[in-house]
Amino acid sequence: MSDKCTEGGTCSSCGSADSCSAEEKQKREAEVLNARLAQIKHRIAVMSGKGGVGKSTVAVSLAVSLARRGCRVGLLDADIHGPNLPKMLGLDNKRLQAGEDGIIPQPVMENLSVVSMAFLLENPDNPVVWRGPLKHTVIRQFVADVQWGELDYLIIDLPPGTGDEPLSVAQVIKPMDGSVIVTTPQDVALLDSRKSVVFSQQIEVPVLGVIENMSGFSCPHCGHEIDLFKQGGGRKAAEELKVPFLGAVPLDPQLVVSGDSGQPFVAAFPETATARAFSEIVEKLEQSLQS
Repeated sequence: MSDKCTEGGTCSSCGSADSCSAEEKQKREAEVLNARLAQIKHRIAVMSGKGGVGKSTVAVSLAVSLARRGCRVGLLDADIHGPNLPKMLGLDNKRLQAGEDGIIPQPVMENLSVVSMAFLLENPDNPVVWRGPLKHTVIRQFVADVQWGELDYLIIDLPPGTGDEPLSVAQVIKPMDGSVIVTTPQDVALLDSRKSVVFSQQIEVPVLGVIENMSGFSCPHCGHEIDLFKQGGGRKAAEELKVPFLGAVPLDPQLVVSGDSGQPFVAAFPETATARAFSEIVEKLEQSLQS
């Protein structure tokens, strides 16, 4: 691609019939990005140090809980290689559509919409084989080219670890209100979650708190509490790292069924202990951001 638009053509960035330099294009793209971000009050990244801790489930549950409280919420699936949110939200085989002012995010329910790489794949079995620069570009487009409108919250579901996507999100979405770190109670998960806390601090994204997921299990037959993955590790790690502890979320077998069937658990089963735990976490987040 040359530094100038094709003579006699139109600029893809500004729509002008005149040619413009690469520097001018970047300036206009930055203006569009900043205009989108100006309509979003709070931006929260959901992170984990390792896979398998239920990070995407937490991201969906937080977004749905906020939407049910009347907040306008956008859910950005920044897991480029493993975009699972559409499956969890019952949006399989959906595609993104172009609107007058950009891409239209997929509606989930009242006050909630989502954008995901999964909406761009012709076949869900096709892998996304991209290096860092391409992933950075699509994350930027998921913000600048999407008609998010006015949002109270943008929840960003990041892939596990401390690689390209968290760095790109921190560079593109400025300023970030903070990150939520998801862990399970066992030591191996806590080891990686501590890295996520330090990583978030290093890239100057405040840590809003730690969530201990899969914290205990209540037998549906006898009601006996079972510590499948231990309990209390997330709270202890948060205290040691001097960051807030947002809460412990008990494991519920129906959570797995809901995710596979595309039915958000906290909306379908609001009276369960797990849904109430998410509601309390959301209250803490809102209080923290308002203070």
